Order: sequence, then C-alpha cells, then structure tokens
Amino acid sequence: MMPPVHILGLSAYYHDSAACLVTDGKIVAAAQEERFTRKKGDSNFPARAVEFCLAQAGIKPSELAAVAFYDKPLLKFERILETYMGIAPAGLRQYLMAGPLWIKEKLFMEKDIRKELGGYEGSVLYAEHHESHAASAFLPSPFEEAAVLTMDGVGEWATASIGLGKGNDLELLRELAWPDSIGLLYSAFTYYTGFKVNSGEYKVMGLAPYGQPKYVDLIYKHVMDLKEDGSFRLDQKYFDYLGGLTMTSPAFHDLFGGPPRQPESRLSQREMDLARSVQVVCEEVMLRMARTAHQVTGSENLCLAGGVALNCVGNGRLLREGPFKNLWIQPASGDAGGALGAAMMAWHRHRNQPRTVVPGKDSMRGAYLGPEFSAAETEAFLKSVNAPYERLPREQLTEKVAGLLADEKIIGWMNGPMEFGPRSLGGRSILGDPRSPRMQAQMNLKIKFRESFRPFAPSVLRERVADYFELDGDSPYMLLVAPVKKSRQIPMTDEAQKLWGIDQLNVVRSDMPAITHIDYSARIQTVTAETNPAYHALISAFERKTGCAVLVNTSFNVRGEPIVCTPADAYRCFMRTHIDHLVIGEFLLDKTQQPPPPDDDSWKTEFQLD
Repeated sequence: MMPPVHILGLSAYYHDSAACLVTDGKIVAAAQEERFTRKKGDSNFPARAVEFCLAQAGIKPSELAAVAFYDKPLLKFERILETYMGIAPAGLRQYLMAGPLWIKEKLFMEKDIRKELGGYEGSVLYAEHHESHAASAFLPSPFEEAAVLTMDGVGEWATASIGLGKGNDLELLRELAWPDSIGLLYSAFTYYTGFKVNSGEYKVMGLAPYGQPKYVDLIYKHVMDLKEDGSFRLDQKYFDYLGGLTMTSPAFHDLFGGPPRQPESRLSQREMDLARSVQVVCEEVMLRMARTAHQVTGSENLCLAGGVALNCVGNGRLLREGPFKNLWIQPASGDAGGALGAAMMAWHRHRNQPRTVVPGKDSMRGAYLGPEFSAAETEAFLKSVNAPYERLPREQLTEKVAGLLADEKIIGWMNGPMEFGPRSLGGRSILGDPRSPRMQAQMNLKIKFRESFRPFAPSVLRERVADYFELDGDSPYMLLVAPVKKSRQIPMTDEAQKLWGIDQLNVVRSDMPAITHIDYSARIQTVTAETNPAYHALISAFERKTGCAVLVNTSFNVRGEPIVCTPADAYRCFMRTHIDHLVIGEFLLDKTQQPPPPDDDSWKTEFQLD
C-alpha cells in the first residue's frame, strides 16, 4: 500500500494569506492566516494556518510531497518593473518603496518558504496566479467539464481569464492583461467613495441599490472602452495605480465632480449613484465575458473564481441571464483560494492524478475546512474565564436556541469547523429572526458596529428555498443574490416611493424585512442536513416554532476584525457586543449571567486560547 501523498498550497505576501492541505487529492484543511493572528487581511507568511493544516493530518513538513505556491514571483516582478520603467519618472516614489522589498524578500521566496517550514527540502512548485484561481474553481467543482472564468485585480500579468476544464486537465484559452482590470476599476470606485480597497468592495455592492446609474454613460464614454466580448481598455489618465500611491487621479476627480469622499464621513447621494454605476458596469462586463466563455468552450457549465466572483449580485445575473445551465463558484474566490487551487493543480496536473466527480456535489465539504474545538477544550476555556454556561444535549440545545431566536434574541453561533473564505456559513455566525423589522438596524449598529445601509443575508433550508426566493437550486456558499418571492413582497406605498437614497432603508419590503434589501433582493445561503446537520436542525426547529424556514446569518465578528476562530475569539466578541446568547458546540451562555469583562489589554493576553 502506497503512503499518502500530502501537498501544501500557499498564498501569501499580497493580502489574505492562506494555507491548504490536499492529501491524495482530498481537501483535508484550509484556513486564512488572519483568523489566527487576528489581523484582518493578514498578508504575511501563513505560519499559523500551515501549522493548523499539518496538525489536521498529523504530519510534519518533511512528510510533504510538495509545496505549491499560488503565483510566480518572477513574472509578477517583471510586470512591476516594466510598469515602473514604462511610466518613469512618475513611478519612482512607489518603486523606491516596493523595489527593495521585492529584491530582499519576494524574489527569494523559495528560501523563505523552506525556512518557514523548518528547513523543508522537498519540491516547491509555482503556478500562475490565474491558473491557481481557475484550478480552485474547476477542480473541486461538481462538473466533469466546464468553462472557467476568473476575474480579479491582477496576478502576474493577467487580470481575467477564460479557460476550459476537462477531467483533470485545465487550459487557459484567453486572458485580459494588465493594466486593464475590472477588479481594479471596481476598487478605484471603492477608494473614491471612501471605503478601503480589498475589503470595502462589499460595501460598494451593498450601497449600489440606494443609487441611480447616472454615471454609467460617463464611464463608458471616458474611462472604459468596452468591447462586445467583454474585453476593454481603461484610460489610464483617470487612474493612479500604475505609479502612484492611490487608485484615482485628479482627472478622475474632475470627471466625477470632486475629490474622493473622506473615510467615515457622511455618505451622500453622489456616493450611492457612483456605487450603482460601477456595479452596473461590472455586471455588464461579467455577462459579456461569460457569453464569450460560452462561445469559446461550448460548455453548459461555468465555474468562477477571483475576487470579482465574490460579487454575488453579478453572479445572480449570470445565473438568471447568462448562457450557462449550471454555475459553480469557489467559496474562497479571492487570493486565499489560490492556495487551494495551487495544491489541487499540483496533485492533478503535476502528478497527473485523475479526478473523481460526483454529479451535483463539489469536494469543498461545505467550505467547513478550518479549526474545530472539542467539548473538553471549550469547557476548559469557559472555566478559565469564570463564564457561567449550560451544557445541553444537542436536541435540547437546538430547541432552546430556536425559541430564543423566535423571541428576537440575537445568537452568536460557533459550531463545528470554521469556514474557509469570507462568508460565515453556520460555523461562525451571528443569527437572528428575519421577520423582525428591527433586526437589521440592531445588528448593524449594536453588534457589527458598521454602516446602517449594509444588508444581511438569509440562511434557508435547501428544500424550502423556492418557497421564499426566486431561486430553484443550490447556493451553499452565499454567493448568489436573487429576488424575494413576489408573494412575500410588500408593495411600496405612494409615500414610501417618494423616499430617496438612505431614507429608503427602513421601509418594510417583505414578510422577512431583516434580509430583504431595498431592491427586494437577498444574498442567499441554502443549508442541507448533509453538509451542516446542526445548523439545518436549528433552522428546522425555528420553522416548527414560527412557520419560517429562514434565519438571518451574518459573520461572527465586528467591523474591522476577522471572523472568530477559537472559543476565546467568540467569547470576546460576545462580551463586547449586544449579542444576547452565545452557543459554542453544546454550551449555551446568557449575556445577563456573565461577569463584567476586564479592560482591553488584559483581555487580549488573558483570554487568548492557544
């Protein structure tokens, strides 16, 4: 009998570093470094994530057959160097900042990888950035063959690609090259509207329905030359990302009527209209690229990855209006997922191993690929901080929590392995009653400490999704937006129709107001008993009590922090917010019974769980 083959995939040094372990073609573990270090978007070498992945398999670095890195540093450096030379002397300041770092660290990445892995002496493999994205999309998918579309900011040179996957083979057929990038166009508007690049794009997407697409024609006329096949050119005089330290230029500011919004300042109708406009343009590019992918490949199936594939509004339009019958999206579509793609490509391409495809079932295990904590570990932590708790049998706990939710209590829910990717999917979630008209404002302002306009997502029993939403299929990773069922919508009154911008926020639009966005849409997660039995059982119990098979599900974190990982992280978030009850596995905590928390500094040291 052959010993198992372990391959470690890595993404690092840009943003959202991660590690993934694949053993004999099976995804064993995957996690982002930020979850362990508590530094949002941590870009450092994913040492803690690697440690977790290896521990899951019970192996040492010396037992790895290969380490696969998600991009090619030399090609990326070539692009950076050529860019600076091409615009010299304009890019001198940025080059003086970035050049020494590249020369000192990133060009000698293999040395660093071996050192970080304790002197690892085995193979180190490199995939191109968009190959890693494409592999993360196709190789775990439920399709024997599929078109693959990747879209992000930039890898080495490519900013988008179209490929074709068949069996264990994957070929990229077309690429869009730097500096023309739909990801960077969206990020430019993210910056211009006052949000943080590489994390605030979700906010722009959530803000878009409050605005009007009044700048779309201006974008097409001046900023972007969009072709029918989805390719385009960006007029670089409106941008500053080639050689400057910001995303937009003075010409951009003149075109759109003023300087960028100052972060944290009041949102105006202008920002809402800008958000709506770039969202409309992004969706159009996605649709045109998808149609081209269909023409080029002739496939009925489409797989998506890259940061732009996290635009769930655009994904919903692709499903409804695109030419493909079936759509599958990598739940960790950003750079973190590149670690998974690189590891799987090393197994299937480098070692020429076949794929086993189960129709209708991907190999991501529901994206529940992160750390899990035993009852003994959880209880030891709770006792260490003198936290009162109830320990209940699973069925009794489920019924009690469902009753608390029905009473409009907000629940911190930590159960089973942590999710891989940016979405909480019932492993590390904050839950609420979707029927409550107060729930969205309460969660945003008192728990998440974030902007009031941002919508919340529903988790719905897979077998009941068509009763609530215009979606008759799977959306396990909360990456599709679809309309709320017409029969559940509440028409706007004449008075409400006169409201404009953010004033529309508090208008009740359906019998599930907490998850219905102002355009009557929702970002849906379908839940099955197979992938998450405890979460499915909770929603089922809530339905028995209320007649509603839906819960509000938002990520278990506060603004500016990563999603919680450990019981200590969960308890800390619970105590610092207005969450009413906390569930960690089989333990239930009531906020009213907890001792007052210590000050922040002692909390960070005393309550850290190794």
